[in-house]
Amino acid sequence: MSRSHPKDDLQSSLQAARDTLLRKLEGLCEYDVRRPLTRTGTNLLGLVKHLSGVELGYFGETFGRPSREPFPWLDDDAEANADMWATEEESREEVVARYRRVWQHSDSTVAALPLDAPGTVPWWSETRREVTLHQILVHVTTETHRHAGHADIVRELVDGEVGYRSRGDNLPSEEAAWWKDYVDRLEEAAKAFRVGQG
Repeated sequence: MSRSHPKDDLQSSLQAARDTLLRKLEGLCEYDVRRPLTRTGTNLLGLVKHLSGVELGYFGETFGRPSREPFPWLDDDAEANADMWATEEESREEVVARYRRVWQHSDSTVAALPLDAPGTVPWWSETRREVTLHQILVHVTTETHRHAGHADIVRELVDGEVGYRSRGDNLPSEEAAWWKDYVDRLEEAAKAFRVGQG
């Protein structure tokens, strides 16, 4: 039995999350990839844009490997949450292409450095800002999976589409009536705990 290398395992998991996130944009119009569907404005294209900045910071600045990629929404004078949505001037193609270019930069950092390579995250507190590539790979992989989960929910709210790698691949293959009955059962079970809550 061949053993995999921890760096390869982490990078493979990161790539799976990246791919899943981009899959959530497939088949949607421009409006639907930009629609804010939570009280805090979470939207699909904004998640992609945000993660571009995340990777650039953690795999670039942290390890002294700057990129030429411009990210004006990360400047000190940028408006709050500018990285969480795409303006009318930013096309879907541009946002996705930037994310893919950032992957290449991130992957080159991972390839060039050992897992114990030291780095500094200047925006973290002084007590924890000294890190290793291993810590950052875990951190960014976790954050990317977390946002891919947000994208799962946003996509389901847009058009009911669910699935990890393809349509419905990680859910029971049941008809719409089964799902309605299932959700109704969950609602009834939850109602049992509403006693005295208004």
